[in-house]
Amino acid sequence: MNIVIRKAAVEDAQALAEISSKDLGYDCTSEFAGKKLAGLDMSREAVFVAENENSVIGYIHIEKYDTLYCETLANVLGLAVRSDSRRNGAGKLLIEAAESWAKEIGAVGVRLNSGASRTGAHSFYRAAGYNNEKTQIRFLKKF
Repeated sequence: MNIVIRKAAVEDAQALAEISSKDLGYDCTSEFAGKKLAGLDMSREAVFVAENENSVIGYIHIEKYDTLYCETLANVLGLAVRSDSRRNGAGKLLIEAAESWAKEIGAVGVRLNSGASRTGAHSFYRAAGYNNEKTQIRFLKKF
Protein backbone atom coordinates (compact mmCIF):
# COMPACT_ATOMS: atom_id res chain seq x y z
CA MET A 1 0.00 0.00 0.00
CA ASN A 2 1.08 3.55 -0.73
CA ILE A 3 -0.54 5.49 2.11
CA VAL A 4 -0.61 9.28 2.02
CA ILE A 5 -1.65 11.41 5.00
CA ARG A 6 -3.18 14.82 4.35
CA LYS A 7 -5.55 17.31 5.96
CA ALA A 8 -9.19 16.48 5.36
CA ALA A 9 -11.32 18.48 2.94
CA VAL A 10 -15.10 18.92 2.77
CA GLU A 11 -14.99 16.65 -0.29
CA ASP A 12 -14.01 13.80 2.05
CA ALA A 13 -17.35 13.93 3.86
CA GLN A 14 -18.84 10.84 2.17
CA ALA A 15 -15.83 8.68 2.98
CA LEU A 16 -15.64 9.93 6.58
CA ALA A 17 -19.36 9.30 7.08
CA GLU A 18 -19.01 5.75 5.74
CA ILE A 19 -16.04 5.01 7.99
CA SER A 20 -17.81 6.54 11.00
CA SER A 21 -20.90 4.45 10.31
CA LYS A 22 -19.42 1.11 9.28
CA ASP A 23 -16.28 1.03 11.37
CA LEU A 24 -17.17 3.07 14.46
CA GLY A 25 -20.90 2.30 14.61
CA TYR A 26 -22.19 5.89 14.59
CA ASP A 27 -25.22 6.99 12.59
CA CYS A 28 -23.44 9.53 10.38
CA THR A 29 -24.47 10.91 7.00
CA SER A 30 -22.27 12.60 4.43
CA GLU A 31 -24.32 15.78 4.85
CA PHE A 32 -23.67 15.80 8.59
CA ALA A 33 -19.96 15.04 8.18
CA GLY A 34 -19.71 17.77 5.54
CA LYS A 35 -21.26 20.36 7.87
CA LYS A 36 -18.89 19.36 10.63
CA LEU A 37 -15.85 19.54 8.35
CA ALA A 38 -16.89 22.93 7.01
CA GLY A 39 -17.34 24.24 10.55
CA LEU A 40 -14.00 23.14 11.99
CA ASP A 41 -12.22 25.69 14.15
CA MET A 42 -8.80 25.35 12.54
CA SER A 43 -7.21 27.33 15.38
CA ARG A 44 -7.91 24.48 17.78
CA GLU A 45 -8.64 21.29 15.82
CA ALA A 46 -7.57 19.29 12.80
CA VAL A 47 -8.70 16.27 10.80
CA PHE A 48 -6.22 14.17 8.86
CA VAL A 49 -7.12 11.43 6.39
CA ALA A 50 -5.19 8.41 5.19
CA GLU A 51 -5.48 7.74 1.48
CA ASN A 52 -4.51 4.71 -0.54
CA GLU A 53 -4.75 4.97 -4.32
CA ASN A 54 -6.86 8.17 -4.00
CA SER A 55 -9.35 6.46 -1.69
CA VAL A 56 -9.81 7.60 1.92
CA ILE A 57 -9.25 4.60 4.18
CA GLY A 58 -9.09 6.29 7.59
CA TYR A 59 -9.10 9.50 9.56
CA ILE A 60 -8.16 11.10 12.85
CA HIS A 61 -9.84 14.14 14.45
CA ILE A 62 -7.81 15.94 17.10
CA GLU A 63 -8.36 19.06 19.19
CA LYS A 64 -6.46 21.29 21.56
CA TYR A 65 -7.36 20.29 25.12
CA ASP A 66 -6.88 23.07 27.64
CA THR A 67 -8.12 22.77 31.20
CA LEU A 68 -7.50 24.67 34.40
CA TYR A 69 -5.94 21.64 36.08
CA CYS A 70 -3.23 20.43 33.67
CA GLU A 71 -0.85 21.52 30.95
CA THR A 72 -2.12 21.79 27.38
CA LEU A 73 -2.75 18.44 25.74
CA ALA A 74 -4.25 17.38 22.45
CA ASN A 75 -7.34 15.19 22.55
CA VAL A 76 -8.14 12.58 19.91
CA LEU A 77 -11.85 12.89 19.20
CA GLY A 78 -11.96 10.07 16.69
CA LEU A 79 -9.66 7.63 14.94
CA ALA A 80 -10.85 5.01 12.49
CA VAL A 81 -9.44 2.94 9.65
CA ARG A 82 -11.67 0.92 7.34
CA SER A 83 -11.77 -2.69 8.50
CA ASP A 84 -10.51 -3.93 5.12
CA SER A 85 -7.49 -1.59 5.33
CA ARG A 86 -6.28 -2.24 8.86
CA ARG A 87 -2.84 -3.52 9.80
CA ASN A 88 -1.18 -1.72 6.92
CA GLY A 89 0.29 1.25 8.81
CA ALA A 90 -2.49 3.77 8.17
CA GLY A 91 -3.45 4.05 11.85
CA LYS A 92 0.16 4.54 12.89
CA LEU A 93 0.65 7.26 10.26
CA LEU A 94 -2.54 9.01 11.39
CA ILE A 95 -1.42 8.95 15.04
CA GLU A 96 1.97 10.34 14.01
CA ALA A 97 0.31 13.17 12.05
CA ALA A 98 -1.86 14.02 15.07
CA GLU A 99 1.14 13.94 17.40
CA SER A 100 3.09 16.27 15.09
CA TRP A 101 0.13 18.66 15.02
CA ALA A 102 -0.06 18.50 18.82
CA LYS A 103 3.59 19.47 19.13
CA GLU A 104 3.05 22.36 16.69
CA ILE A 105 0.29 23.82 18.89
CA GLY A 106 2.43 23.48 22.02
CA ALA A 107 0.76 20.46 23.60
CA VAL A 108 2.82 18.38 26.04
CA GLY A 109 1.08 15.13 25.08
CA VAL A 110 -1.94 13.46 23.51
CA ARG A 111 -4.89 11.93 25.32
CA LEU A 112 -7.70 9.78 23.99
CA ASN A 113 -10.66 7.77 25.16
CA SER A 114 -11.60 4.37 23.79
CA GLY A 115 -14.71 2.32 24.50
CA ALA A 116 -14.25 -0.64 26.81
CA SER A 117 -15.35 -3.09 24.11
CA ARG A 118 -12.75 -1.88 21.56
CA THR A 119 -10.01 -4.22 22.75
CA GLY A 120 -8.30 -4.34 19.34
CA ALA A 121 -7.99 -0.57 19.41
CA HIS A 122 -6.55 -0.75 22.94
CA SER A 123 -3.78 -3.05 21.73
CA PHE A 124 -3.07 -0.65 18.87
CA TYR A 125 -2.84 2.35 21.23
CA ARG A 126 -0.51 0.50 23.61
CA ALA A 127 1.74 -0.48 20.69
CA ALA A 128 1.81 3.22 19.70
CA GLY A 129 3.15 4.10 23.18
CA TYR A 130 -0.09 5.12 24.91
CA ASN A 131 -0.72 4.01 28.49
CA ASN A 132 -4.07 3.33 30.08
CA GLU A 133 -4.08 5.77 32.98
CA LYS A 134 -7.60 5.43 34.37
CA THR A 135 -11.05 3.96 33.89
CA GLN A 136 -13.99 6.30 33.48
CA ILE A 137 -17.73 6.16 33.17
CA ARG A 138 -19.16 8.52 30.58
CA PHE A 139 -22.28 10.47 31.47
CA LEU A 140 -24.46 12.14 28.84
CA LYS A 141 -27.57 14.28 29.00
CA LYS A 142 -29.22 15.07 25.67
CA PHE A 143 -31.44 18.04 25.00
